[in-house]
Amino acid sequence: MTVNPTHQAFARSDRSRIGVWWWTMDRWLLGVVGLLIILGVMMSFAASPAAAARMNVGDPFHFAVRQCAFAAVGSCILIAASLLDARGVRRASFCIYLVAILIMIALPFIGHNAKGATRWLEMPGFSLQPSEFMKPALIVLVAWMFSEGQKGTGVPGVSIAFILYLVSVTLLLIQPDVGQTVLITVAFGAAFWMAGVPLSWVMGLGAVAVGGLSSTYFFFPHVASRVDRFLSPDKADTHQVDRAAEAIAAGNLFGRGPGEGVMKRHVPDLHTDFIYSVAAEEYGLIFSLLLIGLFAFLVIRGLYKALKLTDSFQQVAAAGLFVLVGEQVFINVAVNLNLIPTKGMTLPFISYGGSSMLAMCLTLGMALALTRRRPGAYSQG
Repeated sequence: MTVNPTHQAFARSDRSRIGVWWWTMDRWLLGVVGLLIILGVMMSFAASPAAAARMNVGDPFHFAVRQCAFAAVGSCILIAASLLDARGVRRASFCIYLVAILIMIALPFIGHNAKGATRWLEMPGFSLQPSEFMKPALIVLVAWMFSEGQKGTGVPGVSIAFILYLVSVTLLLIQPDVGQTVLITVAFGAAFWMAGVPLSWVMGLGAVAVGGLSSTYFFFPHVASRVDRFLSPDKADTHQVDRAAEAIAAGNLFGRGPGEGVMKRHVPDLHTDFIYSVAAEEYGLIFSLLLIGLFAFLVIRGLYKALKLTDSFQQVAAAGLFVLVGEQVFINVAVNLNLIPTKGMTLPFISYGGSSMLAMCLTLGMALALTRRRPGAYSQG
């Protein structure tokens, strides 16, 4: 009898931590995230020369090389986070939230100010935006508190969840960062609803959120300016949005070709908030729709997997994390298409930025961990 000496990697009988991880992981979600990271690196090479020229950086591929490094580190974070069990996700989120909040408290005194906002902590060769890491940690913690409150063990879970949310919102508005405030408010509301609280409470929270968002127009001049530009473009400077629209239109169906973009040279934040316009110009409408389709698949399948979970904490936390990703994609693309007022919001995995890439890998890593099938529930298909 001939024996095949070749050992099959990740065999179903493999009960090592990596083997169990592989067979309990949703490999469709993992594959789409990996593809988005690769596309982000590809787009950074398209945008880097024009961005470097605008910012007087000597190396035309400065941003692309850095994005490659961010993608490599982010991939490690993604895999490490997805290896966690539910308890590990909770513990990691608590530590991340605590550290992020402490840094955000210190930002007014030690942070870096840019464009009228103090959101970053300058580190050697890297600017850290703690709010990016606070977002997924907050969603996991409030889901935990909601589930504890439902057990009726005396833990005031809902009250603690609201305190965590209000602390986060307060620190974001001090920076100020209205966009991130909107993000976590919607995700918090989604988690609140999925936790099974009365509909009247959800509607009340929604009314307060709408009122609070509307009030930012009167309290934050930069918000009023962006809304005014959106509502009355003929009376304000809409240079960036106009150039992005021209870049998208110039791409037609199939684009100008890799590296052949012309209009991207006139988009100030082409490598960050307006990377979608670069993709549309160089690769065309079909590619940009496929990119949106990948994100849609990621969010819809993620929500489907989350809603099939039986544990209330895992269900609410995973769904909240996928909602968070979907919101950010919607806001970025809508701004690029001039459907909503401008907001400095990155396109997950695609835009240049270390904090964005690492935090998004953390977010999806925890979401993948929560939606994994538990050992003993292996699929035979």
